[in-house]
Amino acid sequence: MAWSALGHETAGHDILHADKGLLAELQHHVYDALADELSHSTLANYWALRIDETASDVLGILNTGPAAGIGLIGYFRGLNKAYTGVPTLRNTGPQNDPHPADILRGYLAAETVRLLQFDNAAEWAEALQEETDKDHSGILLGRTSLDVETAKKSAAIVARTITNARLNSLEGHALGQIQNWQNHDEKIVRDIRTHFSESQAVHDCVVSGMYAAHVVAAAVTASIAGEVPISDAFSRMTTLLKTMHDANPSWGPLYVRHRGDLSPHRAYSRTAS
Repeated sequence: MAWSALGHETAGHDILHADKGLLAELQHHVYDALADELSHSTLANYWALRIDETASDVLGILNTGPAAGIGLIGYFRGLNKAYTGVPTLRNTGPQNDPHPADILRGYLAAETVRLLQFDNAAEWAEALQEETDKDHSGILLGRTSLDVETAKKSAAIVARTITNARLNSLEGHALGQIQNWQNHDEKIVRDIRTHFSESQAVHDCVVSGMYAAHVVAAAVTASIAGEVPISDAFSRMTTLLKTMHDANPSWGPLYVRHRGDLSPHRAYSRTAS
């Protein structure tokens, strides 16, 4: 489950801090949208102050699809089991915590998945919301109690704003325009899952357009669906990622900034003895 958080880190935090002004602009958009649509300045302030973690959750799902959402729920349940003995999402959000309360992040994941551009997005979103609902026990943000329906509405507004807002820092583009999860991504994940379940090697010639996000998503969803034992899914995922890493010329002796169709060609010459 924890590996599904890689999208949050690499496609989230790394991207947000690479573009000057992006975080601040998102913060203003989120605050204004919540203040206007919910007339709830306390909640608007709560989400806006946690924009780095909040936007990284959204971007992680745009990058890795619904697997990042279900992975987030499972990962936090595991962490809370380890620390408190109770495998449920936290319903409290301390004022000094830069992360939103776990329960809000579950609802945010559901609403972000609802905005994805693949056929089963609505079904996945409902499944994520139902899974989050199981852990609802009364939301407390600092000293403010929050009813669950307002929490869900706020998550939908935040997800929609971060995904669809046209941003000056992105030359008028929206984050959801630049990256989204589509039907062809789902097909690639299904293909990888088939090879995982049949213990077959996966190569670029078998799964065209495959990226690391697809491999992680396939391992998470295949293990959750019971298609592959967790240990086997993890082993096959890391093996495939290592193979992809070794084959990527960006990591070879010739530095290449962007992935393309560059591939190594070895030349041999005969010399007189």
